[in-house]
Amino acid sequence: MFKTADSLGVRFVSVLSVTLWLINFAAAAEPIPNTKPLTEEGDLAAKMVAGMHKYLDRELAASVEKRKAFWKPDFSSPENYAKSIEPNRERLRKYLGVVDKRLPPNMEYVGGPDQPALVAETDRYKVFAVRWAVLPGVEGEGLLLEPKAKPIGTVIAVPDADQTPEQIVGLAEGVPGRAQFARHLAENRFRVIVPILIDRKDEHSGNPKLPRATNQPHREFIYRMAFEMGRTLLGYEVLKTLAAVDWASREKDHGPVVVFGHGEGGLVALYAAALDERIKTAVVSGAFGPREKIADEPIYRNVWGLLTEFGDGDVLHLIFPRSVIAEATPFAAVAGPAARPGRGGAAPGKIDSAAFATAKDEMGRVLGPLTASWKFPRESSHVYFGVTGSVDLEPKEKPNAEVFRGPGLESTFKTLVERYAEKDAKPVQSEAAPKDLRKNFDPAARHKRQFDQLVAHVQKLWRDSDATRKEFWKKADPKTVELWEKTTEWYRDYFHTEVIGKLPEPTIPLNPRTRQVYDEPKFTGYEVMLDVYPDVFAEGILLLPKDLKPGEKRPVVVCQHGLEGTPRHTIDVEKRPVYNHFSRRLVELGYIVYAPQNPYYGKNEFRQLQRKANPLKLSLFSFIIRQHQRTIDWLETLPNVDAKKIAFYGLSYGGKTAVRVPAVEKRYCLSICSGDFNEWIGKNVSVDLDRSYMWTGEYEMYEFDLGNTFNYAEMAYLIAPRPFMVERGHDDGVGTDEMVAYEFAKIRYLYQNRLKIGDCTTIEFFAGGHEIHAKGTFDFLKTHLAFPK
Repeated sequence: MFKTADSLGVRFVSVLSVTLWLINFAAAAEPIPNTKPLTEEGDLAAKMVAGMHKYLDRELAASVEKRKAFWKPDFSSPENYAKSIEPNRERLRKYLGVVDKRLPPNMEYVGGPDQPALVAETDRYKVFAVRWAVLPGVEGEGLLLEPKAKPIGTVIAVPDADQTPEQIVGLAEGVPGRAQFARHLAENRFRVIVPILIDRKDEHSGNPKLPRATNQPHREFIYRMAFEMGRTLLGYEVLKTLAAVDWASREKDHGPVVVFGHGEGGLVALYAAALDERIKTAVVSGAFGPREKIADEPIYRNVWGLLTEFGDGDVLHLIFPRSVIAEATPFAAVAGPAARPGRGGAAPGKIDSAAFATAKDEMGRVLGPLTASWKFPRESSHVYFGVTGSVDLEPKEKPNAEVFRGPGLESTFKTLVERYAEKDAKPVQSEAAPKDLRKNFDPAARHKRQFDQLVAHVQKLWRDSDATRKEFWKKADPKTVELWEKTTEWYRDYFHTEVIGKLPEPTIPLNPRTRQVYDEPKFTGYEVMLDVYPDVFAEGILLLPKDLKPGEKRPVVVCQHGLEGTPRHTIDVEKRPVYNHFSRRLVELGYIVYAPQNPYYGKNEFRQLQRKANPLKLSLFSFIIRQHQRTIDWLETLPNVDAKKIAFYGLSYGGKTAVRVPAVEKRYCLSICSGDFNEWIGKNVSVDLDRSYMWTGEYEMYEFDLGNTFNYAEMAYLIAPRPFMVERGHDDGVGTDEMVAYEFAKIRYLYQNRLKIGDCTTIEFFAGGHEIHAKGTFDFLKTHLAFPK
């Protein structure tokens, strides 16, 4: 290979240089004193996310047993039982967002010259197009089936989201005759109200004026904005169902009221019966079963805090001693929406109905102990399989029974007729479906009205949210700094517990492990790993200036990366500057710098953490807060760290971190939010903003009820009186200058006008985009950390 002496000499020198470098590096690569060597290899960010999945999977499995602690039923009398479970009912109402006061009951016919309100008529009943009042600007709409004989009761028959009222009445094709349960109920002398649900199509999930279009199902589109405002689409549909119950119960001597739902309608029926004791029986078809895999279901089924207390079986506490009939009928699987040209952004998810055995076990898990403890009259509950024949918590299937794949099993009708009709009455089921008298009726226009009403309702909630938050914050007293700190502690705990979600305090040792990963002229860098929980760790890179003197204390700046980033993105010089190597620049100025790894890494892999966490009343930031607290615990042990001067500075998702973590963790002495500060609620909710998260695949951004409690100004209120700064590029697409200035003005008012500490907050606008500018922010650090001197 080497043909000359010179070349051999070069080779010799090269080998010698590499050998000496390896020896020196090995000697220098010792871990930080009082830490173990870090030997973990591979993609530590991906491993961090995987560890959190393991933690959440364990917690979801354990939630079944842990829920028992929330239920303290008093069986001494029916009245005491109802009183003992009322706090649970109120929490479910809150989680579902069924919090708006309904309008007085009112139902009216819907019709016109070519669309008569009388839709159809048979020898047993009439069918009318109707709508009914729910909330200001929100109506229920569908069909009313009125028996010609005296009704024996009223059933709210809720179809699946992809079924129309006409289909389950038999006026339109798409549902087999035996599954047209609304008309079969009317044939058996029940008055039937059939509401429509928001469907799973996506043609309205966008704004052509912007233009923006997504493949989010209509259900997800409304869910997203509603969740931020403390509502859910399920909750809205429960409200519409309960408004129909109001109408059915308006007269004192009204007959029994039943809810009967299939698929998505089955969930609506279950929750409606749980919240309203006027409902005597709930029929839940194709929807009842274990809910621990809810993260795999469509995101519009996500309910904050649900599995801390309310698996499907646990909800039976709220219906008992009234009855539930669960039909374990096969439900057509709904796969996650597929992206297509011009449309994307939907969250993954699919629906599979529970098998008979799992549905039976889920009911028996709670109903068995309840029945054993109940000493008063009650109506029995059942699980019916998709065959002719019934079970009462025990399978009694006939080997040669006819299989029926759909709602409205013969056993269900038999139970309802025997329970509510005259003695010896037998269920009737006609083969003949009614005929629609309307000409060219198009259900799409009706659905669009319902969709638009809900969108408009949520948009108004957002527009009113400033006043709502002001009312929420009225107990915070800014007369003095001391009073402010004292009176905002309740809000800090509320933010952590009710909005972010509070994980338990870590109790395992920190077990710090380190290894050297940088050796630069002015600093040395160490990768650090700390234990938080089993399988959950904190990780980052610590940068130490080489001119540190023994016993010298210096400030720490925690420099946080953004979405899909790593600590090295904040350290290494980039070809296309975004972070502008601000960690490197700060350590070269003499600061101690720590660049943490946050778990927003891996696209849907990390986003599904939010899906698993939310039903446990947790979020991604539940973990991030604990990681940062453990990091500070360790930083405070380092001999050169000034524990009273640990500052935070983050870009993008790191800026999102900058208003959340320091709001909870007061050991951060100041915070700088770069490339993220916003009128955050509008950023998440608005359908008229071109940069809204309504148009993106970042479905994890939504935080339950944030709009009524904490916008970015209110998060900064929790940081006050500590210094807080915003860094804003005029061309940063995360928001507009107007939105940012509007929100920051509230913070400025608090610091300057109320607390009289105006020099502790500022905003820097600069000519640029989504990037670290490192001008005013560096001055802010120098001023408030008094370093470098």
